[in-house]
Amino acid sequence: MSDRLTTGEYKAIAAGLQLPTQAFIDGSFRPAFSGKTFDTTNPATGDVLAKIAACGPDDVDFAVQKARDAFEDGRWSRLHPGERKAVLVRLATLIKRNARELAVMESLDSGKTIYDCETVDVPETIHCIRWHAELIDKIYDQVSPASDNHIAMIVREPVGVVGLVLPWNFPLLMLAWKIGPALAAGNSVIVKPALETSLTALRIAELAMEAGIPAGVFNVVPGGGAEVGEAIGRHADIDAVSFTGSTATGRRFLKYASESNLKEVTLEMGGKNPAVVLNDAENLDRVAAHIVNGAFWNMGENCSASSRLIVQSGIKDELLKRIVAHAREWPMGDPLNPENRVGALVSKTHFDKVASYLEKGQKVLLGGTAKDGFVEPTIIDIADRNAKAVREEIFGPVLTVLTVETFDEAIALANDTEYGLAASIYTANAKKAIRGARVIRAGTVTVNSFGEGDITTPFGGFKASGFGGRDNGIHAHDQYTQLKTIWIDLTDDQDEAVN
Repeated sequence: MSDRLTTGEYKAIAAGLQLPTQAFIDGSFRPAFSGKTFDTTNPATGDVLAKIAACGPDDVDFAVQKARDAFEDGRWSRLHPGERKAVLVRLATLIKRNARELAVMESLDSGKTIYDCETVDVPETIHCIRWHAELIDKIYDQVSPASDNHIAMIVREPVGVVGLVLPWNFPLLMLAWKIGPALAAGNSVIVKPALETSLTALRIAELAMEAGIPAGVFNVVPGGGAEVGEAIGRHADIDAVSFTGSTATGRRFLKYASESNLKEVTLEMGGKNPAVVLNDAENLDRVAAHIVNGAFWNMGENCSASSRLIVQSGIKDELLKRIVAHAREWPMGDPLNPENRVGALVSKTHFDKVASYLEKGQKVLLGGTAKDGFVEPTIIDIADRNAKAVREEIFGPVLTVLTVETFDEAIALANDTEYGLAASIYTANAKKAIRGARVIRAGTVTVNSFGEGDITTPFGGFKASGFGGRDNGIHAHDQYTQLKTIWIDLTDDQDEAVN
């Protein structure tokens, strides 16, 4: 994307946006069958951006019917992989062509900073879709080592109609993480964006039609969890669901599947992720920058956020000085000001939840103020390892600091959580780094950095952080395909059959 604009220029783009407001089913926009709508608001101002179609079970039924028709007649599912690749590459190109519009729309709808939308969310969305598109015709099936009188082929087939249920913290990027492999594999999809952030998913559906994805293959059904999410989870003609969001909601999708058609379910859920810093960590200034980025990027509204700093006592004071200094370089304010790194929390409900963790009497090293939808980057030194802020996922810009004496104590504390999504360890000792990475119970462990890997590496969690599969990498295609064995008997009629 070209150089950033001024705040005024971003606001001018925002004022000129034509926001999508209706469901996208069978290749066109249409209102909800009920005629109902809901307000989508700008979290930074409280202003209503648009009235979005409030869909329900009837809309889900209609979308599933059209998705099933598209899947069964093969208009997408039976296209040559190279043809699907060409269409998805065109989609990535169209997203790039409309990148600035999408970045502003994402910032308005979610409260995310335009800085993040332009430097991370939109570019990574483009990269993700293009990467999975290029992978389509490079995934090979297998032939098993059967006898001379048999051939056993192991082939991947698209699972069918897939429900994709998105979170509100990365609306565009999580859409890409799911539609990339799901469409690449040949499935038809029903996308349910989060109630708070529907706009960019609807716009991408429109671009997908322009790119050449056939009608019925890519459907977007906005609405609430009770009205749309549960209808997707319980629908007998949806073959699989991929969900990203809270652990509590993820559990419901397992229940819905068990009580309906036992559809495949993949869950990527919450986290309470540790950043372990040992006394021998090198370049504390760099470590501090990673800790701050891990804790406060996207306002801490990130399931892999480094929300627990576990630091050995010998290095604690010096590290905290540097962390506080780096955190002061993250200005908070208007998300459309490209200088700001911390925007508004996504909704009044979520703001109230995060603010509730800023209790009186805490040892606050930085921040601690919450007002009008914005929460300052906050650092709290906590001795009580059972404190609410230590145990629960805050999902806001709040870093808790816990002090340990030994390596073993640090690892034990890192694992003392119901979650297991991500973790990081900072040390100059290679053996400790590898041993720590091996024994920390998390799906992604970074060494001397904060991160989630990249598009080539699988992302998902242990324990209450994940279930049933992984996003990203070639492994993401597993959740959108079924394995089939084709057993061919080559025995000549005149030969004795070989069993």
